[in-house]
Amino acid sequence: MHYLRVLPLAIVAASPLAWAQQPEANSELETLVVSSDWLSATRTNPQTTPGARQILEGEALHGGDIRQLEDALARVPGIHVQDETGTGVLPNIGIRGLSPRRSERVQILVDGIPAALGPYSNIGVSLFPVTLPTLEQVDIVRGGAAVHYGPNNVGGVLNFVTRGIPVEKEAQWRERLTLDDATGHVLSDHYLRAGGQVSDNLGLQFQANLMRGKGGRERSQTQVDNFILDADYQLNDTQWIDGQLQYYSVDTDLPGALTPSAYAQDRSDSQRPYDRFEADTWRAHATWHWQPSNDIEISWRQFGHQSDRTFWFGQNLGGASHWSDPGEPATHVADSPRSFSVWASEPRVAWQLGNHKLMMGARYLEEDVDFDVNRRAVGSETAAPVRRWDFETRAMAAYLSDTWQLGGGWEVTPGIRYEHAEMDYADTLNGGRDENDASAWLPGLTVGYAANEAWYLFTSAQRSLTPVQLAQITNPGDVSNETAWNHEIGARYQSGPWQAEATGFLINYEDQVVKQPDNSLKNLGETRYQGLETRLAWAPNTLPFSLEGTWTWLDTEQRSGELAGNEVPNAPNHLLNLLARWEQGRWFGNIGARYVDKSFADAANTAQETENGSTGPLPDYWLVDTSLGYRLPFASAASVTLGVHNLTDEDAYFRGVDTSPVGRVPLPGRAYSLGLDVTF
Repeated sequence: MHYLRVLPLAIVAASPLAWAQQPEANSELETLVVSSDWLSATRTNPQTTPGARQILEGEALHGGDIRQLEDALARVPGIHVQDETGTGVLPNIGIRGLSPRRSERVQILVDGIPAALGPYSNIGVSLFPVTLPTLEQVDIVRGGAAVHYGPNNVGGVLNFVTRGIPVEKEAQWRERLTLDDATGHVLSDHYLRAGGQVSDNLGLQFQANLMRGKGGRERSQTQVDNFILDADYQLNDTQWIDGQLQYYSVDTDLPGALTPSAYAQDRSDSQRPYDRFEADTWRAHATWHWQPSNDIEISWRQFGHQSDRTFWFGQNLGGASHWSDPGEPATHVADSPRSFSVWASEPRVAWQLGNHKLMMGARYLEEDVDFDVNRRAVGSETAAPVRRWDFETRAMAAYLSDTWQLGGGWEVTPGIRYEHAEMDYADTLNGGRDENDASAWLPGLTVGYAANEAWYLFTSAQRSLTPVQLAQITNPGDVSNETAWNHEIGARYQSGPWQAEATGFLINYEDQVVKQPDNSLKNLGETRYQGLETRLAWAPNTLPFSLEGTWTWLDTEQRSGELAGNEVPNAPNHLLNLLARWEQGRWFGNIGARYVDKSFADAANTAQETENGSTGPLPDYWLVDTSLGYRLPFASAASVTLGVHNLTDEDAYFRGVDTSPVGRVPLPGRAYSLGLDVTF
């Protein structure tokens, strides 16, 4: 097993996976090396990361008030979530005003591996192979990482770090039951983990996470299976291999959107009797690491996945209303199976040369996607093909950066990334063909200044690319490859019990393509996102409680076309979080409040809601969550928690998404959870 410890100036040791696995062992070891993974190399001390960053772990990630991943992420400055299911199986995560729909405007990684089904051609996360209990950390980098991780990184990078292999043999058992206040539905979440060093060279770990039951609405039956096997093998003193094999499956009903009138009568109801989602994926990765000296690390990672996902959804094809109008009975049921085969190879090198740390890497990636749609009349068992689209993508990326320690606390990192993707499309049903090539040089520059032990200042400017998506290639509208410049400037303060951070940001988009409430695509042309993210925390050692608050101000503008001057959709002007934690003896608890400002659902900024709820303003709201926990006096770590979610039963919604794009989608109502977590 290879271990890590921290070096000054973010030079770290050994395997990035091993660091995430056992940080408490760091102080015992003396081997010091450079890491070839930028996230791992800087994760050891977010205080000196030259960009806006926050790491969630411990109670901030697994507290009794955290029902699913979206609850934890929503407390981070700049992050806006739209909770579609209440179960976490289809997250909608947006950063800095970019659309949260299917989390398609942020580079989502799992242990450094792209999570998107098609990292270039299908960046929307319509299969999310992550469950909360399997996570050790969530690393949120809102700026400064675009050179090292791409494409589609305008909003930043989210890296979900799964639990690592412990040094000593260890097992963990976790149970959680969530009861919805309005419907009485119960959702159970079972988790088991066992692992450790089985020999001097080999570490193994197995995780199983099963979710069963219903969410807070009718037609919300959910079944999730997530199995993960990790291995870490030390070849010799300078080489080691780590890897992971995962199987994830989900089968869930989707309650969908409601008309405004149905929402007013009972927001826990469902008007979409045919909507359903089913998916499964095999994911694997393996990385060879070689550390020939303390100043250099070479790694070569292979990763890939084989995935299938299908949505079933009702359609009204006989009336004048929209096909997904929840107030109209469905005449047909469609299904949209997609099959994804992705494979990639990615070598990386990190080399410390005096005051310079060079990081370079390259990636070759292949995607093969089958995009089908079938349709049958209601009452019929026979479905007819509607689409048979095949997509092939071959992509290559390469980057080089140089972190230069200038002395006097200054650190400058110029870098450049090159992206090239060739995307071929064939309509096997009707005989059409098309192609899209995306190529771009993407420069970046970050500057950090450690003024003293308390203050750290930073600024960055980076360019990003999002290739035309597979669904956009077939769209008759004016779509194109999207590029954007992302700028930020900020400061952090950390001294005694106080932590403070403020970051100003500016994003200038060219040819931004957005999905309208009716699922059509619109090229907004040039858009601008600017704002301020702030965080203030107070955690005195002499008192049993701590306080934290975050506030994000956002201003967006469409800058070209007939809608110039309007706000960008789904971009609240203000996000506010307040959190108080306390601990006394074996007892601990917290209470948190989140405010989300109003926004518009469409690019036209429609102020009057339509009768079927297809568009109109989105309301502002407050959500309050609280929990109480007790640490049990047995095992190495054991606790029981009681959580209350949406304590005031706040009434809020957003507009429909994906297969149910018309109507109001209610946020989860009040619910209660009971959890038990034991490590032994």
